[in-house]
Amino acid sequence: MKKNSLDILLLIGIIAISIFGVIMVYSSSYVWAEYKFNDPFKFFKNQLIFLIIGIILMLIISKVDYKIYYEKINILLLICTILLILVLIPGIGTIRNGSRSWFGIGSFGIQPSEAAKLTLIIFVAKYLSNNPKSINNIKKGVLPILEITLLIFGIIMLQPDFGTGVIIVMTIIGMLFASGVNLKFFISLGLVGLSGIVCLIAIAPYRLERILSYLNPWSDPLGSGFQIIQSLYAIGPGGLFGYGFLNSRQKHFYLPEPQTDFIFSIISEEFGFMGIIIISSLFLMIIYRGFKIAFNSKEPFGKFLAFGITFGLAFQAILNLMVVVGLIPVTGYALLLYS
Repeated sequence: MKKNSLDILLLIGIIAISIFGVIMVYSSSYVWAEYKFNDPFKFFKNQLIFLIIGIILMLIISKVDYKIYYEKINILLLICTILLILVLIPGIGTIRNGSRSWFGIGSFGIQPSEAAKLTLIIFVAKYLSNNPKSINNIKKGVLPILEITLLIFGIIMLQPDFGTGVIIVMTIIGMLFASGVNLKFFISLGLVGLSGIVCLIAIAPYRLERILSYLNPWSDPLGSGFQIIQSLYAIGPGGLFGYGFLNSRQKHFYLPEPQTDFIFSIISEEFGFMGIIIISSLFLMIIYRGFKIAFNSKEPFGKFLAFGITFGLAFQAILNLMVVVGLIPVTGYALLLYS
């Protein structure tokens, strides 16, 4: 790919998903928005504003030489770490859905963990490109990356935001795997991670409730299993073409967070299997183009950067889809670009 060339298919995929997302945010939220805010367009207008801002920023940033991030990443990562600490302070950070992870500005909010996610990918991409020969040396090549990753993960868990923390850790592990780290290391790391998950469950028992509700949501249909049951009630009846746009039943105060974590359920209910195919196809196109850019990149930094961003996006999307269909416990993470 030529320098500064534009990947048209990638751009089309992102714009199509984002526009469809704005439409579905309205469809899934207008009932709740009218009840709570007396404005059925409340969430739609917010999402539309962010879409316009996002497109403008995308076009501006696409003109910036990505090597600038290589030069400034240490400062950017330090700033993000400071913001992650500041958001934990009462009076500075605000609590939403049980997590103190936002800087609130009126009805809008900024989540520093999202910025930390991207800056950590850039930092690891720089590290891997600068240390290709030492990457199989666990002590010198891998542990420095894991130490910084676990530091960020630990701060995020103080909020707590388990979903974002898992996405960050798994994205970095994916980058390490792509760099050629010995497979035995990942087996050992998996055992350590499993032990860590057990400890996190012991610290916060509500996570155990989520796992139990995942195994048998009908054991507590009005409590820990409520979300997944209502999500399945939305997905199941959709059939081939669904009930039609705006005709979802579950958004009428049955399914919690229909415009965020469970927007896929509403899409499935209104557009059926064809809606699922459309969503999956657009995501697959974006992921394919992202990996193709990574593999075609001649510079190690650009290769790892493109791979890390694409892998992170793919993992987040798959994580959300697996939650709403009941394949894994509820993590509380929204569907990228849609919600």
